[in-house]
Amino acid sequence: MAELTGKRVAFLLTDGFEDSELTSPWQAVTEAGAEAVLVSPAEGEITGKNGHTQAVDLAASSASSGDFDGLVLPGGVVNADHLRMDQPSVELARSFFAEHKPVSVICHGAWILIEADVVRDRRLTSYPSLKTDLRNAGADWVDEEVVVDAGLVSSRTPDDLPAFNAKTVDELAEGEHAGQHA
Repeated sequence: MAELTGKRVAFLLTDGFEDSELTSPWQAVTEAGAEAVLVSPAEGEITGKNGHTQAVDLAASSASSGDFDGLVLPGGVVNADHLRMDQPSVELARSFFAEHKPVSVICHGAWILIEADVVRDRRLTSYPSLKTDLRNAGADWVDEEVVVDAGLVSSRTPDDLPAFNAKTVDELAEGEHAGQHA
């Protein structure tokens, strides 16, 4: 596995996230040496759909992509729907693309990328119910375990987490990607 010592990774989410889509990638990046930071529009702590709670480290309205080396967007229908309606969260996600930094998204997490208008002409996957939304936003949606497109890592469901985690760590280790753009 790649080495991430000295890197900071933002995890952007709110209540209703898919628990394993936070805990598993969080463990993967921290075991590789990165510092993981939970960013949220919520304050205090957030709760996953299966009861996992975790303290919020930084408000989305105060977060800057310049302080991080990459972004992870866990899924969960409620989480993803609420995030795409939070303008500071949308702007933060978009700024990672503008700075060519790696972004990893799983399941319903891609909704915020549609709102940020960063999926046009990009190849990615998601939970199958987002297929039409992503295609309508200009993406090339495919049904694969994990897809990497110039620094953008995407997967479908918690079943894909082993492949998602490995590619997330690899892309974070590689750093900025010229093809990653807003």
